[in-house]
Amino acid sequence: MRWIAIVFILSASPALAFDRVTTRDDFLQLVQGSQLKALGVRLRVGADGSIKGRAFGYDVTGDWQWQDGYFCRTMDLGGDPIEFNCQEVNSKGNRIRFQSDRGTGETATLKID
Repeated sequence: MRWIAIVFILSASPALAFDRVTTRDDFLQLVQGSQLKALGVRLRVGADGSIKGRAFGYDVTGDWQWQDGYFCRTMDLGGDPIEFNCQEVNSKGNRIRFQSDRGTGETATLKID
């Protein structure tokens, strides 16, 4: 599946001192109006709950909401659904890190641009 490639590439994130993002407002302050970028990935996360962009030549769409301190989303990558998952969000400077399964799973670090 295509999403496995995204998880693998994005999970190679250095362990830096990131700060936990705990509220929807703080999250939106970081990402609103910006692109989230990594090798082959460009995403926008909207205040309206939308996720849009491209990853490795495929369209990415989805929906998100903030639940109990976590970024929870469903996505579609080029027609392949990526199931609902709640992720811990951390930031440092112009980097944002998502860790799946409420902070116990794989990580993806993206540049806020």
